[in-house]
Amino acid sequence: MEERKNEQTRRAFFSKTVPAALGVLGVGGLLAEACKPAVEDEEKVSVLTPDGKLVQVNKSAMAPQPVSPEEAREGIPGKKFVMVIDLARCKNARKCVSECQKMHNQPAEDEWIKVFLMQDSEDTAPYWFPKPCFHCNQPPCVKVCPVGATYKRTDGIVLVDTDRCIGCKFCMTACPYSSRVFQWKEEVKTAETCNTKYSPETSVPSRVGTVGKCDFCPDMARQGKLPGCVTGCPNGVIFFGDKNEDIVTNGSESFRFSELVHDRAGYHFMAELGTEPNVYYLPPVDRLFDYEKGFNDLSEEQVDFYKSSIVKKH
Repeated sequence: MEERKNEQTRRAFFSKTVPAALGVLGVGGLLAEACKPAVEDEEKVSVLTPDGKLVQVNKSAMAPQPVSPEEAREGIPGKKFVMVIDLARCKNARKCVSECQKMHNQPAEDEWIKVFLMQDSEDTAPYWFPKPCFHCNQPPCVKVCPVGATYKRTDGIVLVDTDRCIGCKFCMTACPYSSRVFQWKEEVKTAETCNTKYSPETSVPSRVGTVGKCDFCPDMARQGKLPGCVTGCPNGVIFFGDKNEDIVTNGSESFRFSELVHDRAGYHFMAELGTEPNVYYLPPVDRLFDYEKGFNDLSEEQVDFYKSSIVKKH
């Protein structure tokens, strides 16, 4: 009954917003057609069948299958995921941004990780500040969601279930960190997403009229792999791991989580809000790069934007 009611609410929401335009344009049919050549042209891989025959199958068919909706809401048993971001290493390479968007098939304008130019005071040099979702232990977004689309798991991860999301944006308003993005556009279909079953753990395929955000890549964690933002960063800025095991890694270096945040004076951004984030920052002490190096690969327009909108920490 609850699922049926949620679906009716969702349909009522869409009937007032997007589908009229989509119906006129025939977007649904166009998307279906777009999937056909992508699937036909998809890369093949060779696999050995149980009876010893070598056959060619679509690469997407070899991808791990999403967990059940119940498992996706419960979390990975015994885990407590945390992220540590070393601000002394960041030079705005933006690989964390691009890898995240690639992994979740997001358009260029919808960044789930944003990089800001931060300055503590007029007397100090600015520094680069990557900001994902903080996966708070006391998440305001969860409390305001009227349909249970946003939820907190036992492993510390906060996810959005777009099967339930009605696009009311209450969670976006409640989040003090502006970590959420509204999906205004239909996702561009690829061979992989055309054959992918949706799961809140992968956030793929996304759905127009719903909310998305950094999800800590729990589907990767189930495979013993690191999030794309971690492995994509060329400077080892982002560490990810399990607080219960007391280990975090950036793929090439590993530390005891407790020692790292203790010895390097790790802190929570805007800790005074009482949200208790699971993302920790290490202060930008003994920086590896001058902040101006972060302008090197940007357009003049982007450089002007950063210089005119430096975020004052206090």
